[in-house]
Amino acid sequence: MSFVDARPGRVNEGLTLLREGDALVLAGDPVRYGKPLRVDFAEGRAAHRRRFGGGRGQLIARACGLASGGTPSVVDATAGLGRDAFVLASLGAEVLLIERVPAIHALLEDGLVRAVRDPETADIVARMHLAHGDAARDLAALVAASTVAPQVIHLDPMFPHREKSALVKKEMRLFRELAGDDDDAPRLLEAALDVATHRVVVKRPRKAPPIEGPAPQHVIEGKTSRYDLYVHRSLKA
Repeated sequence: MSFVDARPGRVNEGLTLLREGDALVLAGDPVRYGKPLRVDFAEGRAAHRRRFGGGRGQLIARACGLASGGTPSVVDATAGLGRDAFVLASLGAEVLLIERVPAIHALLEDGLVRAVRDPETADIVARMHLAHGDAARDLAALVAASTVAPQVIHLDPMFPHREKSALVKKEMRLFRELAGDDDDAPRLLEAALDVATHRVVVKRPRKAPPIEGPAPQHVIEGKTSRYDLYVHRSLKA
């Protein structure tokens, strides 16, 4: 995948990075993509989940080892809009976010800068460390260059598109246009297994097959998604 220039301006034929108020947004045809996409950790969905999401009982918290009282450090190697990383950071974890799509990385960076100014989120985002790179290719180097120990590596690769699911969410349609399907998911899993010190956690649609490669040792299942766990050693001291 070739990187594009992520400064405000045209990203591709249908999408543009631009300023809307104090936020950087990614905008395109509203019929196809919906409202302009922005990262906001202080308001909206992130704020609601922080207040009412269920704390350490949430599926992702259980999968990443936070439910039993410990607080491991986490590498989110497929950061996306940072929603999962924000949940983990709100529960006390130090999180390295790795994002390979330059336009999405730019939205994340802008969202973090704005969240630092908000007293309700400043302490949380101080635990979130952003890196731009391709985790499937350079995970070890990206982690080595950070201050976050890779006790847990969290992966949420794009599930391959199926023609039957034509009414895919507009936000997901935008992601697919920028990043395509994560055809290198097996390589990403292999890299994560090499780098993680304790476990790798892979988010999947509930009925989807595991990523090609070693079988997960444990599965934590929810209503629409599940987490496949690949465990090297216990997180308990």
